[in-house]
Amino acid sequence: MIIALIIVGFIFVIGIFFYNSLIGKKNQVTNAFSAIDVMLKKRFDLIPNLVEVVKQYTTYEQGTLTKIVELRSKAGTPNISDAEKADLDAQLSNSVRGLMLNVENYPDLKANTNFINLQTTWTESEEQIAAARRTYNASVTDYNNSIMMFPGSLFAGMLNFHPIPVLETAAEERKNISAKELFNN
Repeated sequence: MIIALIIVGFIFVIGIFFYNSLIGKKNQVTNAFSAIDVMLKKRFDLIPNLVEVVKQYTTYEQGTLTKIVELRSKAGTPNISDAEKADLDAQLSNSVRGLMLNVENYPDLKANTNFINLQTTWTESEEQIAAARRTYNASVTDYNNSIMMFPGSLFAGMLNFHPIPVLETAAEERKNISAKELFNN
């Protein structure tokens, strides 16, 4: 009887350990996604300044500027899902990347100190977003490993923990960039 109680107590303690571990890892994932959110907010705050400086120099790219502003507005709406945020982030990255490439057509703009500072800040922001994404994916991988590997999988199944998808790069962004094509445009 005492041996049975010791075994049940041992299983109970192990269950508490795994539960706390899984909660900690799930909270790490949430925290890592929040870091991405903070970096995206910083990026969205930079966009109006970037757009305003570019507007001073050109009306040719008005469609791109309008699209960037619309995407920024959508991203700022409350109750947007994480998947929608990730999708808007990808669309916004592509639009701003296109805008930066088109800046090559405006030598005065490229030499403008305000634009250079904004471009530098933008680059730093993009690097921070990339780092936050790596941290998020590492946290997700650690969490998913915990709930998929034995014996954690036993407890995760009983406690209704489910895998979380990692952030992935769109297929379009995985393609090699041809410098020749960039310089021929």
